[in-house]
Amino acid sequence: MATQLNGTAAREVISNGQAVLGIEFGSTNIKASLIGPDHQQLASGSHAWENQYQDKNWTYSREAIIAGLQDCMALVLADAQERHGVRPTRLGAIGISAMMHGYLAFDADGELLVPFRTWRNTSTAEAAALLSEELHFNIPQRWSVAHYFQALLNGEEHVPAVARLNTLAGFVHELLCGKFVLGVGDAAGMFPVDPATGSYDASMLSAFDALAAQHGATAELASLLPAALPAGADAGTLTEAGALLLDPTGQLQAGSPLCPPEGDAGTGMVATNSVAQRTGNISAGTSIFAMVVLDAPLAEVHHEIDVVTTPDGHPVAMVHCNNGASEFAAWAQVFGQFAQALGSKADGNAVFETLLRSALEGAADGGGLLAYNNLSGEPVANLAEGRPAILRTPGSSLDLPNLMRVQVYAMFATLSLGLRVLAAEGVEVKQMFAHGGIFRTAGVAQRLLAAAINTPILVGDSAGHGGAWGIAVLAAYRQRVLEGLQAALPEFLDSEVFAGAELSLAEPVEEDRAGFEAYLKTYEAGLAIQRTAITAI
Repeated sequence: MATQLNGTAAREVISNGQAVLGIEFGSTNIKASLIGPDHQQLASGSHAWENQYQDKNWTYSREAIIAGLQDCMALVLADAQERHGVRPTRLGAIGISAMMHGYLAFDADGELLVPFRTWRNTSTAEAAALLSEELHFNIPQRWSVAHYFQALLNGEEHVPAVARLNTLAGFVHELLCGKFVLGVGDAAGMFPVDPATGSYDASMLSAFDALAAQHGATAELASLLPAALPAGADAGTLTEAGALLLDPTGQLQAGSPLCPPEGDAGTGMVATNSVAQRTGNISAGTSIFAMVVLDAPLAEVHHEIDVVTTPDGHPVAMVHCNNGASEFAAWAQVFGQFAQALGSKADGNAVFETLLRSALEGAADGGGLLAYNNLSGEPVANLAEGRPAILRTPGSSLDLPNLMRVQVYAMFATLSLGLRVLAAEGVEVKQMFAHGGIFRTAGVAQRLLAAAINTPILVGDSAGHGGAWGIAVLAAYRQRVLEGLQAALPEFLDSEVFAGAELSLAEPVEEDRAGFEAYLKTYEAGLAIQRTAITAI
């Protein structure tokens, strides 16, 4: 990447209103990234939050969304002031991203009809199966249309009042600029998108409406969905009300252009320069997913594979696993508490990194230990709910390195299963880019992931910035388009964002690969135990 701006240049960029802001609503953190014309991060902010499990639904309240947005914004503004001696009052462009899918249903007055149902919910199996069969297209349980159709099947009282459906990114975007639009990548997680038109598939919309009418629906689905826009398109400008919402102090000025709001999958593709055909990336956080940009349609429909799009509308095969690094983080918290009980002053980051590094010292197969990290249901493995577990035989070797190694393996197990389905379709990627906080500890998760999917893994110097930086880059692309840029998104990323980027490559280590294979064999056999646990506990 380009050399970072010096102090004087950075101050001028911020004070002149040229800095670009990206905000992403992740599952455990809302993060903000302020970048300059060199696409380097000038300031950042992070607000921790957690979903709530209420009435058998994973959710975040509207109040938590707004409060988190404002706190994260206040933190990035304060960070800019502390680092560069100037607080932004104008922004060159803004982008909003969030966890994809889920169900946000609004009435004609814009009131939320039921609490937000996030992607973690696995209560739409009936709807997903019926729609997949009817549309001849895999409709995952977490997609917005599956939630809407399940509510229709369940006869929920709010359904006749639904006037709009949206994602979290689209909802926040609309609050800021008043536009009911989505980036095409995020829209493709609401309902299938036709790559030829860049909008929702017309024939599938007709098929859905016919099926939904049999269950009492009267509204056409197309009237409920936000317009799908490609990267670089006009998605509105920050209104006075939106500026005040972002910055209640009133110092932030209105008028900044917004890029189309995108999902975390799209920002992950951008953050790893993986939007061109036959590129791929893996994003690891609360969930973990792989994206491979296709150069030809898949031959068959697979429940493990979603077909979505890049932010500029090209088809992508997605393996989405609901469970990522959260269980590892829970173990890190336990060990952190133990360290504090011993009088250690090690902070949470040091504990996390120490535990992660210890995984490399474990036996290649985890010493006979078996870990399941499922805090929520896992459709790829056909698990309706989550039951985290550690299992072992009397002859297994229980020690810290083995325990941590199988925790890391658990993160990658269902991802590996899904990618094997894609490989059987003949889809090949020579290497995969990876990003997410777990890759900040150099050489650990990267190496074990390479073994788990038997593919070289690249990690760049932006790996730790994640989706907030990715959506900031998409906002910068919108800014450049307004300035007259004609380049397509892949060319822009290659020539202006990632030119000279530093990358580290981890090849699969044969011992690790064989060890993971042994672990995965036991993992698959033990899924029967997971299903029993769901019914027993």
